[in-house]
Amino acid sequence: MPTANDFKDYYNILGVSKTATSDEIKRAYRKLARKYHPDVNPGNPEAEEKFKDINEANEVLSNPEKREKYDSFGQYWKQAEASGTPPGGTSTYAENFDQYSNFDDFINDLLGGLGGRTRAGRTYYRTSARQPDDFGSFGSQAPAPDSEAAIALSFSEAFHGVQKRLQLDDETINVRIPAGAKPGSRIRIKGKGRPSPFSQQRGDLYLTIELLPHPFFQFSDDNLTCEVPIRPDEAVLGAQIQVPTPEGRVTLSVPKGVRSGQSLRLRGKGWTQPKGGRTDLIVKLQIVSPKELSEIERDCYEKIQANSSFNPRTALEGVTL
Repeated sequence: MPTANDFKDYYNILGVSKTATSDEIKRAYRKLARKYHPDVNPGNPEAEEKFKDINEANEVLSNPEKREKYDSFGQYWKQAEASGTPPGGTSTYAENFDQYSNFDDFINDLLGGLGGRTRAGRTYYRTSARQPDDFGSFGSQAPAPDSEAAIALSFSEAFHGVQKRLQLDDETINVRIPAGAKPGSRIRIKGKGRPSPFSQQRGDLYLTIELLPHPFFQFSDDNLTCEVPIRPDEAVLGAQIQVPTPEGRVTLSVPKGVRSGQSLRLRGKGWTQPKGGRTDLIVKLQIVSPKELSEIERDCYEKIQANSSFNPRTALEGVTL
């Protein structure tokens, strides 16, 4: 039976209030996951433990049903979740709480009615009620429950694929993440979910992919995007420039007369696709003016300024309130 020492304050772990919205919980989780990810803190057991607690807290608080039970039952929320609706009726144990003299009596009755058993020092309970057969008995077994968890990857790991070692309760498993995993992708790992209390069967584990921020690349739907600075003369005259891609630098042709903020497409230079091929890389150009000029550069710019007939503000001359 859980004790007060077993209780984890998930709100405190994520640094949010008990009235936090789902978006606030998501933002807090992503910020902490980036900070304590094992790849960012190699060889740091405290950061690894913190990362596990962060994922556990997010799994509960991001799920409305689990969060409701956690808020209602505190350290006993897992047992309340396992109880579900008793066979043959629609009332839950929580709805009949008034018949007990104290909360411990309620929990003892709840656990006793679930037929819990101990394995390796841990007690497991069913997560869904069994269905009665034609004779009113409960001979059929509930299916093994599935589990969900989040895993944070760097862009490089997700792009190329990676082998990861995960700690799930008392078990360490190796997981192969295929190349091309994207934010929100789900990976199914058969037979690594929670065990059924009525058999040796285990459900499946579903991993949701989170990507740590990259200093240059970002996602836009299935494509990658990036911002590349160019000089004023390159924007006016056009140029051949080198642009980083996930697999190395390539040459991009900048046409004459581009404007700042204009986007160019490098086809097939974006993200790896699981079934083969690559998406596109969208390059957003930013015209950057030099802050320091040589004498020759200053002289050239002054001549351009004195002789230019181009007025980019012509369209503004008729603007009034």
